[in-house]
Amino acid sequence: MGLRRAHRLVAAAAAALLLTSACSSGSGGGGGQGAAGTPPPLPGSPGGASGRQAAAELGRPRELAGNLRVPWAIAFLPDRDALVTERDTARLLRVTPQGRVTEIGRVPGVEPGGEGGLLGVAVSPSFARDRLVYLYFTAASDNRVVRFRLDGAIRDVRPIVTGIPKGANHNGGRLAFGPDRMLYISTGEVYRGELAQDRDSLGGKILRVTPDGRPAPGNPFGTRVWTLGHRNVQGMAWDDQGRMYATEFGQDRFDEINRIEKGRNYGWPQVEGFGGRDGFTDPLLTWSTSEASPSGLAYADGSLWAAALRGRRLWQVPLDAGGKVGRPVAHLDDRYGRLRAVVRAPDGTLWVTTSNQDGRGSPRPGDDKILVIPVT
Repeated sequence: MGLRRAHRLVAAAAAALLLTSACSSGSGGGGGQGAAGTPPPLPGSPGGASGRQAAAELGRPRELAGNLRVPWAIAFLPDRDALVTERDTARLLRVTPQGRVTEIGRVPGVEPGGEGGLLGVAVSPSFARDRLVYLYFTAASDNRVVRFRLDGAIRDVRPIVTGIPKGANHNGGRLAFGPDRMLYISTGEVYRGELAQDRDSLGGKILRVTPDGRPAPGNPFGTRVWTLGHRNVQGMAWDDQGRMYATEFGQDRFDEINRIEKGRNYGWPQVEGFGGRDGFTDPLLTWSTSEASPSGLAYADGSLWAAALRGRRLWQVPLDAGGKVGRPVAHLDDRYGRLRAVVRAPDGTLWVTTSNQDGRGSPRPGDDKILVIPVT
């Protein structure tokens, strides 16, 4: 690294840390420290990993597509087009990097209502060979995961995981293939907190399954359950070392980012935020619920990026080489309203969706939108 580049990184890191130290933790702040004890800033050096991470910045957002209806999830195809779900219309869209939007079709069997509808989407790691796409949606009697072969239309939809509890709220819904090529599924406890601690229930969990929906080899309890004690996970991401993280909605006090590890119990409903209780895993950091209500989660350029609904901002959480978190920095504070999904695109940019048409926002001209944001 050149001397001039190193000096720029140090200056950017110092500015970011000074900014977050000066901001309050209230909902109007541009950045803040989580109310339950967000860690202190990461130590950095000009050439060290944490120095690069702290210096990561967002470029100018570009509005890629608009006039959508609650775009809930995004997953990229090998050709760099994206599949986008709309929660309330049950439409599956295809969006090009140039912003051309086409409707693939409406997913059969979806029954939208409250926070339920067409939610997560994931593309098979072997898509070039098998053409499989996975969807999470609310049906008549449950939440479920299905898959189908994409050939220009939605045909031969096959359920692979059924019986996930459904409700008006807290339906979970995120899907993602991990570095192990297993499918991870986040589920909510649908306001029945006892389900989160019940190992025999699929509610309030992160599930890990094979591409055909069976319990994945190595799961801790011999079932589909990977972790338990969750309230409503709507974001999952992995860093460059394969470590897994998830966002989680709190109730009245603390929203969370958790490091997800095999068989761990994350405490809900016995614990919200940091509890320090035996048998339960504390979060990496928390925010007050007015600052976050974190939904989608992505990893890029040494940081986690969490889209905030009630908080109406994009949170950057620097990670050091060991996976420890630094002080969060807020971006786009109420510039676009509620933010739902955030994913890292194949070109390294972040794609972020607004969620102002979801019944809890104030729609703005062109809502809902997909934004493309460079990370520098």
